[in-house]
Amino acid sequence: MLKSSKIILKKTNNEKYPFGIILGSGIKNFFEKKEIKFSISYKNLPEFPKPTIKGHSGKIVFGSVYKKKIACLYGRSHIYEGHTPNKLANPIRVLKEIGCQTLVITNAAGSLNKKMSSGSLMLISDHINWSGFNPLIGPNDDNYGTRFPDMSDAYNLDLRQKMHKASKIGKIPLYKGVYTMYSGPNFETPAEIKALRVIGGDAVGMSTVPEVIVANHCGIKTVAISLITNFAAGLSKNKLSHEETLREAQKGEKNIVKLIKIFLKVFF
Repeated sequence: MLKSSKIILKKTNNEKYPFGIILGSGIKNFFEKKEIKFSISYKNLPEFPKPTIKGHSGKIVFGSVYKKKIACLYGRSHIYEGHTPNKLANPIRVLKEIGCQTLVITNAAGSLNKKMSSGSLMLISDHINWSGFNPLIGPNDDNYGTRFPDMSDAYNLDLRQKMHKASKIGKIPLYKGVYTMYSGPNFETPAEIKALRVIGGDAVGMSTVPEVIVANHCGIKTVAISLITNFAAGLSKNKLSHEETLREAQKGEKNIVKLIKIFLKVFF
């Protein structure tokens, strides 16, 4: 067991948290104040890589929504920050060790579909990993999963169906599509975006895929949502910037949080 897991379990008196959530860029809050039990900074969790990017606060917040115990990661780290890919596996494995069975991942992403504009939500049906990295490279730890994990249902079909039903209940428009990952930190070129559209991509970003791979490796059912913050390079005349990503993500935060809470309330 990782040291971070032991620290958390000591803090919770071995109370398990079956639901995990990861908040993407610019999504600052999931819990209301009354729903929070306590939080721990990543600085106090030895195996957690420390975020260096604005919009990722770097703490794990524990709380309860509709009597569901939830561990929520307020911010994540990325490969482009200099972390080794396998180090990005640690937060997911900690979630596993503290009882996580269902994981909801969010991110901010650029749209490859002109019908899917800023503020839209896209339920990820599958991904294309063009980052050049994989968090499972290196010796396999059989305590977590098999050497060659299956990824044919990486974004769990049952959870996706429930999320779509939740969107209808909440009257929140929800697209579906394939998420593509580049390593960053630069935004993609127009030629790269054109290539991604040809091979079937619907949105592009610099995260999520490593987390999904690790979650599937260790047996956590996973569902993921992209909050669209801009059109990708070549699809609009605007210059891309991280400031725009954060600004537009904050505008869509209310809908994505509402959707997840309906999902938790109705189906669990």
